[in-house]
Amino acid sequence: MKEIGQGNTGQGAGQGAAQTSGQTISPPAGMAAWLGGDDRLASAVMAFEEGDPDENPWVQGKPKVEQIEVAAYDAGWPGCFQAVRDRIAAALRGAALAIEHVGSTAVPGLAAKPVIDVDVIVADPGREAAYVPALEALGYVLTIRESSWYGHRMLRHDAPRVNLHVFGPACPEHLRHLLFRDWLRQHPQDRQRYADAKAAAQEGVNTAKAYNERKQAVVRDIYARIFAAQGWRAQP
Repeated sequence: MKEIGQGNTGQGAGQGAAQTSGQTISPPAGMAAWLGGDDRLASAVMAFEEGDPDENPWVQGKPKVEQIEVAAYDAGWPGCFQAVRDRIAAALRGAALAIEHVGSTAVPGLAAKPVIDVDVIVADPGREAAYVPALEALGYVLTIRESSWYGHRMLRHDAPRVNLHVFGPACPEHLRHLLFRDWLRQHPQDRQRYADAKAAAQEGVNTAKAYNERKQAVVRDIYARIFAAQGWRAQP
């Protein structure tokens, strides 16, 4: 489903921090250093792996059509994420290795759909019993299960509007979210370019899939700049 696909992470237990054995491990400024020189993982981040096209991801059927609305940046989004993050952390306790604010609402000054996107990292997304019941008790509904795409699960919350994405450790999609967020925070020209692409993409569409497809060329070009800045080169 790739509802984000170009995510970014934010504050709280975010700020690119991972929780492991009670210790907070923050990535250094260079993501290449955070990856520890792991060329295979860097290659996986650059690969944009696709899941099984025949897999049905919808747990409870396709959701209702929602109007795609890109709103001006709201300074209340970080606080909303912090409240969401605190409730998730209390509910999951040690099951959450990291809780990250992802998506455009995590980038100050960037227009976004008014949905707080959150990445939750767990030891094994396939072990739904370790986290789904606790999240359901908070009002989240398991909506997407993509076992063939990084084991991704997505749970939806309506008030506040949250898309909660579950991935496993060292997931390439999650790492892309971190890279994209940090880049847009630090590069205002690309942040504005992405904002312009979002504004154009929302015209005449009523699904997140169509919206994402219309801005994908700009997203991939920004990623190419990010990878080049890390000194990463795709293997021929």
